[in-house]
Amino acid sequence: MTSIQKDIFNCVLSGDLEGIKEHLEREGVTEESQERDVCGMKDEVGRNALLTACMLGRSAIGRELVRHGAQVDEQTVRGYSSLHLAACWGHLETVRTLLELGADTQAKTFRGDRPVDLARKYSRTDCADCLVLAEAKQDLVSYVAFVKDLISDPEKNLTKEEKNICTRTCSAKSDWIQNVKNATVSDFIAHRKDIEDTLQPILCKLSAQSATVPVQPAGKI
Repeated sequence: MTSIQKDIFNCVLSGDLEGIKEHLEREGVTEESQERDVCGMKDEVGRNALLTACMLGRSAIGRELVRHGAQVDEQTVRGYSSLHLAACWGHLETVRTLLELGADTQAKTFRGDRPVDLARKYSRTDCADCLVLAEAKQDLVSYVAFVKDLISDPEKNLTKEEKNICTRTCSAKSDWIQNVKNATVSDFIAHRKDIEDTLQPILCKLSAQSATVPVQPAGKI
């Protein structure tokens, strides 16, 4: 454990964001370099600085640590990630921050619990709703990516028109995802069903051509 790791951890405990920035600047840890593991110190149960910050609901500190190299999906030995801890302690803003930073909603603890499972277990309704919405969005995003990968495979025997249909449909969904405001879980599910229904004849054709072509099933929300 280095001095800066201890200083950073202590600043997390006291909520001192400016202190963290000063330590990082003094030690020359930049967003570009990230030579040092600033979150190397852990407490007695294996929580590093980022995990601790998120457990305490210190979103700005968490964002700063990730900017300087902290791994947003690092887990304790029992599988608890920053998103798990923020969710089970009911820190909605921190949950939103972590999702913005790309945290994995499907990470599991040693008991197999996802962040949304812990939010529900501890009656953190706002956090659970936020995570369900994030999962619904990611399910649509993943399906669009799946279709794009499928049609980009030169071995797939698709006509030009079929490729155009897939491309237009995927582009329309991607544009909707980027521009929609205040979308609901139902909205994402409906758009997922729409793209499946639209492309079903094409995907069925591919499945018939080769039994090895997987048609991705709908995600479980």
